Amino acid sequence: MRNFLTRNYLSLLLLLACALFPFALTVITGQPIDEGSPKFWQGMIAQVFILAVYAMSYDLLLGYTGILSFGHAVFFGTGAYTTGILLKHFHWDLPQVIIAVIVVALLQSLFVGALALRVRGVYFAMVTLAFAQMFFILSEATDFKEYTGAEDGLHSIPVPAWMSPTDQRLTFYFITLIFCVIMYLIARRVIDSPVGKIMVAVRENEPRAQMIGYNTFIYKLIAVSLSGVLAALAGGMNAIWNLNANSSMLSVGVTINALLMTIIGGAGTLIGSMIGAAVLQLLGYWLNATFGPRWPLIFGVVFIMIVLFLPYGIVGTWKLRGAMWMQRLRSVVGRT
Repeated sequence: MRNFLTRNYLSLLLLLACALFPFALTVITGQPIDEGSPKFWQGMIAQVFILAVYAMSYDLLLGYTGILSFGHAVFFGTGAYTTGILLKHFHWDLPQVIIAVIVVALLQSLFVGALALRVRGVYFAMVTLAFAQMFFILSEATDFKEYTGAEDGLHSIPVPAWMSPTDQRLTFYFITLIFCVIMYLIARRVIDSPVGKIMVAVRENEPRAQMIGYNTFIYKLIAVSLSGVLAALAGGMNAIWNLNANSSMLSVGVTINALLMTIIGGAGTLIGSMIGAAVLQLLGYWLNATFGPRWPLIFGVVFIMIVLFLPYGIVGTWKLRGAMWMQRLRSVVGRT
């Protein structure tokens, strides 16, 4: 137990801070916990938790298996549409919807992975982009307008009253926090398992992994499947938060956001991708509020600076150079 606390004290402190955040904000602002600024920031951080799971799902591909995908939004959007359609048109209970999202995402990721993994590198990225565009077109097709809403999207998704993001914002905040923690623990368990070690071996040197007897196709397919399920669950939670699902969730921009979050936080770190989600969401909000329509330009400059000065991402660079920085800091403090 002591070793566990020693190894994970920073993560546990961060978790405690997230749990206490709504109450601390109420004390600071003096406003009721379900009104005004506390309620707004609960929603903002809840979105961070959802995006953190989506970023983790992409990190499993790019950071741990070395697979670059340009179509990861296909799983995020599919999870959102599956959740919305089953809740609105079929009136399924939430546990049934969750199981359905997992099954649909697993079948979809197996199908996409089995076809796309026959090629590598940029060719794999282009095949996944083609799949994402195919589902994007299907989501806007008038043939399925009764269920998907076509270009207008699927709106007014009914959610259980006890977790309504509008009326029960604090409850929804803790649901997304628990959701994020559970998904992180699942991803961490896989990464620390023998399967995860082989995924990393595939990233480092796939021909060598094949030479010692591993069927790398199977392990890459496992990575795509697990990544797809996590992204779909994040998409389903995002649909519940927004009470809608639309074709923009399947767009290339959503995949690019996952890539940005992973690079900013640090590929191959899990916790780094979660921090990247926070940076993208919160910095994007602040820049938009400060600079208006010009905020993407400012964010582009910030991203360039991160790549230049933190080439392995925030967490990745700290892991590589943090000890050296701390040693230099101690030497400077010692001289003074």
